[in-house]
Amino acid sequence: MSTHLPILYSFRRCPYAMRARLAISVSTIQLELREVVLRNKPQQLLDISPKGTVPVLQLTDKSVIDESLDIMNWALSINDPFNWLNQNLDSDLKQLIEWNDGEFKYYLDRYKYADRYPKNNEQFYRQKAETFIIELEQRLSQHSFLCGETCCLADMAIFPFIRQFANVDNIWFQASKYQQLNQWLNKHLESDLFGSIMEKYPAWQTEDEQLIFMP
Repeated sequence: MSTHLPILYSFRRCPYAMRARLAISVSTIQLELREVVLRNKPQQLLDISPKGTVPVLQLTDKSVIDESLDIMNWALSINDPFNWLNQNLDSDLKQLIEWNDGEFKYYLDRYKYADRYPKNNEQFYRQKAETFIIELEQRLSQHSFLCGETCCLADMAIFPFIRQFANVDNIWFQASKYQQLNQWLNKHLESDLFGSIMEKYPAWQTEDEQLIFMP
C-alpha cells in the first residue's frame, strides 16, 4: 500500500523523536507515522538508515533525513506558523541547542543510568548536568522562553531533554531552586501540542497494516 506521503519512523518516548514530531505537528504537514520498537527495528528502517536510530524521515522522492534537528528545520521551512525559526535569534538558539545535544546530553545519560557508569555516582553526574540547567534557569528568570518572550526552536528542541532530566528524580526537581525551569517545563507538558504528539500507537510491522497519519 502506498500513501504518497513522507514516512516518519519514530519512538514515542525518545526525546529526539519528540522534538521532530513537535515541529511536524505545528507545521501541519501530513505524513505516515511508523512507531518503532527499538529492540526489534523493522528492516525498512535499517534499509534507509543503517545506524538504526530514530527519528528517520523518508520523503516522497525517497531521500532520507535522519537527524532530528534536520527534520525540524525541514518541517518548519515548509510552514512555521509561530516563527520558531526566528532569524534574529539564529546564533543564540543554535549555541543553546549545541550545548544541550553535546555536554548536557552526555551527563544526562550518565545521570539517568548512573549504575552503568560506576566511575562516579548519580549526584556527581547531576551536578555536571546542572551547569546547563543553571543557564536555562537564568534565561527564564529574564523572559518567558529561552531566547525571549516568544517560543522558538531552542525551546522545542530542548524541552524533551529537560523532561527526561526532571523524570530521573522528579521529587528533587520539583523542590529544587529551578522554579522558573519547572514552570517552563510544566507549561510545555500541559500544552495541547505536546499531548497531541504523545498519543500511543501500536508498533508498526508491515506496509499492509493500517496506516497512521500526523498531525
